[in-house]
Amino acid sequence: MLTAHDFPSAHVADHAGMDMVLVGDSLAMVALGMEDTSEVVMEEMLLHCRSVARGAKSAFIVGDLPMGTYEISPSQALASAIRMIKEGRVQAIKLEGGAEMAPTISKITTAGIPVLAH
Repeated sequence: MLTAHDFPSAHVADHAGMDMVLVGDSLAMVALGMEDTSEVVMEEMLLHCRSVARGAKSAFIVGDLPMGTYEISPSQALASAIRMIKEGRVQAIKLEGGAEMAPTISKITTAGIPVLAH
């Protein structure tokens, strides 16, 4: 797995044979000059996910759900995950948390969306 935030880096990762590409919320600092990951919003993540999806044709793409898009409830998380899949063109989502996120992960995976927890 390699992190990519844009078309060129995804293209390179794909051609290097990466099995998976993560569009991480670290793009807040790396690509957008923000102070930390809490500043990035869903629309920015979606834009970068689509860019990566255009560059990585064979890698499995994971999109990071930004802070504030999944913590309120499992239903909110599922709605956000669906947006990432449909609009961001990723194949799975990533979220932060431990055992307390089990109901959320269950809700998302029951809908057929793979989850990478961190």
